[in-house]
Amino acid sequence: MKLRPTRRGRTRAVLAVLLSLAVTVVLARPAEAAYAQIEGSGSTWSEVILQQWIADVDANGMKVTYNGGGSSQGRKAFGQNVTDFGITEIPYQGKDEFGNVDSAGNREFAYMPIIAGGTAFTYQLTVGGKLVKNLRLSGETIARIFTNQITNWNDPAIKKDNNGRVFPSLKITPVLRSDGSGTTAQFTTWLDKQYPAIWRGFFGRSGLTSYFPRKGAAIAAAGSDQVMNTIASASGNGHIGYVEYSYPVNKKYPVVKVLNKAGYYVEPTQYNVAVALTRAKINQDKGSDKYLTQILDGVYSATDPRAYPLSSYSYMLLPTGSKDQRMTTAKRQTLADFMFYSLCEGQSKAGAYGYSPLPLNLVQAGFDQLKKLKTADPKVDITGRSVTRCNNPTFVAGNLGKNKLAEVAPQPAACDKQGAGPCGGGTGTAPTSTEEASAAAGDDKATAAPGTTPAAGTPGAPAGAAVPGASGAVDPVTGAPQAATATGGGDVTAVPVELLAGRAGDERVFGALAAVELVALVVVPGMLAALLRKRRRNA
Repeated sequence: MKLRPTRRGRTRAVLAVLLSLAVTVVLARPAEAAYAQIEGSGSTWSEVILQQWIADVDANGMKVTYNGGGSSQGRKAFGQNVTDFGITEIPYQGKDEFGNVDSAGNREFAYMPIIAGGTAFTYQLTVGGKLVKNLRLSGETIARIFTNQITNWNDPAIKKDNNGRVFPSLKITPVLRSDGSGTTAQFTTWLDKQYPAIWRGFFGRSGLTSYFPRKGAAIAAAGSDQVMNTIASASGNGHIGYVEYSYPVNKKYPVVKVLNKAGYYVEPTQYNVAVALTRAKINQDKGSDKYLTQILDGVYSATDPRAYPLSSYSYMLLPTGSKDQRMTTAKRQTLADFMFYSLCEGQSKAGAYGYSPLPLNLVQAGFDQLKKLKTADPKVDITGRSVTRCNNPTFVAGNLGKNKLAEVAPQPAACDKQGAGPCGGGTGTAPTSTEEASAAAGDDKATAAPGTTPAAGTPGAPAGAAVPGASGAVDPVTGAPQAATATGGGDVTAVPVELLAGRAGDERVFGALAAVELVALVVVPGMLAALLRKRRRNA
């Protein structure tokens, strides 16, 4: 005799089968990680902000490692397929000063600006047991110090820069980078352009170098952090070196106020850098292998009283080849989302760390470069990557033609003008002399330079003053606001950054939940119906 299964038995059997199928489907699906760890190396000039960005995105499942071994090392490692990305302050040179190859070889890549900042001159000079925090130097004096023409802190040129203030007889010890450095390349490019007679006589030829010649009393250290530590050490009195502004800011150490072409001594705050870089020319030829690289001659000679002369950008070497041997979909997705954060939300942290955020035109160009990751691999998701989803302090809601940071930059204090002062406040830490002058006056008008009218939006500006470029577009070459009518770029709305790609393992987890939900939708209604029928029979 064949026993017929009861209704309850049939329900249990169906449930068991469906659950078995759901588990089989989930377990059979491969774990498709949205992110994979990426590795980079290079610039120490950019390393402080880069490490902060890396820490920020870690909570979103992105694993990024970075080794700051210098720009030369970063370019070399990228070209040899040792890393997934590189960071550098100067583009590939073809050959370095020693005749060695300096190129990416056959590896396809794009330059992408990631952060702006100023190359600062930090020093230790103690007088009467107290650290001098308001040292001022002209560009020529700096050039002569690093080429061994000025060797003592009591030199008449230093006295003149500081409006008659005399420093004690103390040997000057220049601290150089011992490794191939983008900071060195930026510094020597400035020396070659602005003081060719001084620099070329010392260097022996024209042009930049990533390896500063070590002569005379100069000493050398590897990396910006070691240069900073050497200067700030107990034996560092009389030392002076060049580093990105973030290093003395984070160590709360003074920097030199450098004389600009307008006749003011300024430090590389985020505002002064932003103003100076409105004069940078950017290569706009998309067919060129130097697309988006910078020409800084206009920055060096900027006549705005706020401009810091040694301002520049740093670049990521972005792998763009579809057959790149190191790249996978997951790595490209990590790189895309990491740079989306860095170009947008990450820029808002620039000022606090001694950098200056990128202006709009370079952020837009950065998004164009990120699209090349999707061109190389269509599976990469870059949905929503645009300036309209950026929290960037240089943007102004409703007008893409402004560099807000440059417009609100305060004018230098009267005591920072050549022949006046020097200001009594320190450098490298807040408040700046501009802020101190404002506080002493009890209002914002003290921030305007004598004989100048502050720009609209800056402290001390007259009511109703027109803002340059207030309704204009951004110059595609310089990044400066234009006075023409708006180009209809659309509103910029500051919104929280949303990482659009899921984290590793998300698909597996949500796939399991979806299968369980399917089982519930199929089985539960039938079980409820069976229970209701049974209750009716019992009743």
